[in-house]
Amino acid sequence: MVDYCVQVFKKKQNKDISKNARAMARLKVACEKAKRELSSTFETSIDVDCLYDGIDFSLKVTRRCENAKKKNNKNNVDDIVLVGGSTRIPKVQQMIRKFFDSKPLCKNIKADEAVAYGAAFLAAKLSGNNNKVVNDLILLDVTPLSLGVREYGGRMNVLIPRNTPIPTTREKLAVTVFDNQVGMQVSVFQGEYDEVEDNIFLGEFIIHDVPPAPRGKERLNLCFSIDANGILDVSGELVSTGYKKNLVITESGILSDCDIERMLNKVEL
Repeated sequence: MVDYCVQVFKKKQNKDISKNARAMARLKVACEKAKRELSSTFETSIDVDCLYDGIDFSLKVTRRCENAKKKNNKNNVDDIVLVGGSTRIPKVQQMIRKFFDSKPLCKNIKADEAVAYGAAFLAAKLSGNNNKVVNDLILLDVTPLSLGVREYGGRMNVLIPRNTPIPTTREKLAVTVFDNQVGMQVSVFQGEYDEVEDNIFLGEFIIHDVPPAPRGKERLNLCFSIDANGILDVSGELVSTGYKKNLVITESGILSDCDIERMLNKVEL
C-alpha cells in the first residue's frame, strides 16, 4: 500500500518521496491506520498533510484486492502460510485453497499463541513473581533502533542506543549554541544514520523563555524514558529555572522487521 501511494504521488506531483525517511514514515503510519479501518469498512482514505514539499496527499482505498492478487502469478507462490485467527476460519481456508488451485496451506505457526505465551511470561517477570516456571527464563525487550535528538548542524545525538533493554531511562545535558538564545528546540529521531534527515522523525517541542546568557551557559537536562510497554517519554528541563516540557511517543515509526534490517544493512555498508 505504501509503495502504491509513492507511485501515485510521483505520478501526480512528479516528485519521488521513496528516499525521504520522514515522508515515508508518515505515509506508513497513515497506511497502517487505513488498513485497520478496512477491517470494519469497505472504503476509507489515506490523508497526510504536507507530506512532501508542503504538498498534501489524499487517496481513497477500498477492500477490493482481487486485482492486486491477479498481478502475481500463482505459480510463483511456493508456500501459503496462515497465522493468527485465520488458521481457525474454515471459510477463509476454503477461499484461499480455491484461489490457489488447492495448494496446501501451512497452519503450523500459531502466532497468536506465541504472542500470548510471551506476554504471560513477560508479565510474570515484571510482576516479580517467583514461580519456578519463570525463574530461569530471561526475556529481553529491546529498542530496535537508536533514539536521539537533533544537534546543531543536523547531527544525530543518541541518548538510547539500539538493542538497549527496556524499560530504561537515559539523561544528557544540552547547552545553548548562541549568545542570548531564548528558546531551545528538541526534535526526536529514530535511526542509525549520522544525519537526522536520513532517520525517522518522531516529534518535537520547544523550550521557551530561556534566560539570555552567553552561549553554553544555559543548560537543558534531556531525559528519554521507555516503559515496559515501549512508550517513550521525552522531557526537557531548564537547569536554571526548572521550566519543563515533555513529549509522549507511543508508536516509534511503525517499522517492520524488514524495514529495520534494511536500515541497519545500509548503515553497515
